[in-house]
Amino acid sequence: MWLLFAILSAVFAAATAILAKIGIEGVDSNLATAIRTIVVLIMAWGMVFLTHSQGGISSITTKSWLFLILSGFATGGSWLCYFYALKIGEVNKVVPIDKCSLVLTILFAVIFLGESFTWKTLVGSLLLLAGTLIMVL
Repeated sequence: MWLLFAILSAVFAAATAILAKIGIEGVDSNLATAIRTIVVLIMAWGMVFLTHSQGGISSITTKSWLFLILSGFATGGSWLCYFYALKIGEVNKVVPIDKCSLVLTILFAVIFLGESFTWKTLVGSLLLLAGTLIMVL
């Protein structure tokens, strides 16, 4: 089941870039990010109430609050930079560079989470970086 949702995530992410590029024309990138964020906020809280998950708020630890808040700042920074890059750049160049986050995430997971780093991970990461360079140059 995770594979289906991962594929759907990729489809929605691809649609996001195209829809954002069309929608951002003539709109300040920060304003566009704020509008998008409101929609995401409504959808996320809608799912919380739809699934009756709101009761779990009281059981969230201080550590989890801290890291979820920091993650929110990272997401906000990413979205602000992404929308500005989309506004002034070409989608076919911005998106591959943005997706280099895959390689950075793998690296961060190894450094901060102690996850394994195999030769396959190294080769795959290098191929992703090489593909990105080929696409943007």
